[in-house]
Formats: sequence, structure tokens, C-alpha cells
Amino acid sequence: QVQLVESGGGLVQAGGSLRLSCAASGTILSINVMGWYRQAPGKQRELVATINTGGNTNYADSVKGRFTISRDNAKNTVYLQMNSLKPEDTAVYYCNLNVLSGLRLANYWGQGTQVTVSS
Repeated sequence: QVQLVESGGGLVQAGGSLRLSCAASGTILSINVMGWYRQAPGKQRELVATINTGGNTNYADSVKGRFTISRDNAKNTVYLQMNSLKPEDTAVYYCNLNVLSGLRLANYWGQGTQVTVSS
């Protein structure tokens, strides 16, 4: 079994910064792609950023140059540094990890953390 615990959300003024963390625990052999998604009220969940085992990253156009995804493989943790936040970044942020646990490769979701950016 694999568990993900997110932290770091909160309320911040426009232009401010937040850092999200997502730590995985359990029977983990390896973690392939790590990613962050978000879902704003009334909208579909959307991709924010991903990072693979080689450290290659991918970002949504709306966050390029403002957000940075990183990973610490020793800690089974993925981070999302969010700078220059805008009100339109307000959403629940979810991490998603592609985990090899035993003989099973599966995607796991975090519980979500609220990010609210005030204007």
C-alpha cells in the first residue's frame, strides 16, 4: 500500500509564493513520473507540471516561468514552488505519482491541498 501526504497550501496575496510538498510512503520500489494537478471550482482538473526520473519537466503554459517542480528521490517527495501567484491560480492542488510497489505499477493521488490567492 502507498500513501501520499500533501502539505504547504494556504492563503496568500497576489504576487506571493507558496511551496507545496507531497511525500509518499509505503512499499515503494520506484517512482516514475511525479506530477501536480489542480482543480478550480466548476472546472475540470488540469495538469500543472510533471517531472520524470531523468529530471525532465513539463509545465502548463499558464504557469511557465512562475512555478518550478522538483523531486527528492531519497525522500520519495515531489515539490511545487509557486512564485508570482495570481488569483487565477486559486484551486485545490493534487499530486499524482506513478509508483512501482511490489509487482504493481499504479498512479496514486494525494488528498489535495487548497491554494487561495487573494487580489
